[in-house]
Amino acid sequence: MIDITLENFQAELIEGSVATPVLLDIWAEWCGPCKQLGPVLEKLETEYAGRFTLAKLDADKVPQISSQLSEMFGVRSIPFCVMFKDGQPVDGFVGAIPAEKIREFLDKHVPGAEEAEAASEGAAAQEALAEGDTLGALEKLQHAVATDPANDDARFDYIKLLLQEGRIDDAKVAFAPVIAKTTLVRRFDSLQRWMDAIDFAAPVTGSAPTLGDFDDKIAANKRDFDARFNRARLLMAAQRWTDAMDELLDILMRDKSWSEDLARKTYIAILDVIEPPKVKVADGQIPPDDPVVATYRRRLSSVVLS
Repeated sequence: MIDITLENFQAELIEGSVATPVLLDIWAEWCGPCKQLGPVLEKLETEYAGRFTLAKLDADKVPQISSQLSEMFGVRSIPFCVMFKDGQPVDGFVGAIPAEKIREFLDKHVPGAEEAEAASEGAAAQEALAEGDTLGALEKLQHAVATDPANDDARFDYIKLLLQEGRIDDAKVAFAPVIAKTTLVRRFDSLQRWMDAIDFAAPVTGSAPTLGDFDDKIAANKRDFDARFNRARLLMAAQRWTDAMDELLDILMRDKSWSEDLARKTYIAILDVIEPPKVKVADGQIPPDDPVVATYRRRLSSVVLS
């Protein structure tokens, strides 16, 4: 539980709610219902085990904040509780309502236990990767997917890391439950395009193609887009991302809509794959862009819109 003041309002309530939902309890010492509600909220914070943070604000000591929130929600009495998410007040309730009603309110805004555990494991996996612990990151992401199979972000990160590590069969097993979602979730479609490129580079039967196979064809005909695209696929399979995008840009500069936008869609797939996880920031703020992704996104826009 946190006591909110003018000094910590920005850090604890606005910025803090970006990572974890914060329930703000506006109360006063003279308010009888406030004293009834307070212990119930504290018990629920413990029960929800970190899935939300309880913050308390004394309306008499910090009237600037309590008055602003009361006007925003059209409320003129306390206790008044406001849920903050992603740096913004999103909902509230008035009065010392029963614990069961508060649970219903919380469950609309607070992640479920499995979802929260998976998100925590996903965040821990990114920390492990930053420290060079790839195996630890894979274990955490695997656990996140097993805990919350509907967590598309964790699954994307897990499959992506498996592919980066060359564990193609494991990646395909992890991808199988969501293969039908490739038309709905663009990042899954991007993974599918990467796996298709890997299969193209290492066919089950016959000899594997080489870059030289397509270099000669391109030298003979710069508009041999099939050769250019296949060359880009080999570069994708080798994780030579910028080289692959440069090859796809050569196609787009000559024919923007070639083969039903195949070059553009594959280029976007690479951007999805190489983009690092976004740093979560308060609503209205813009997370920093990866410089390589930003540069190649601008190049694509320049070619497509020219």
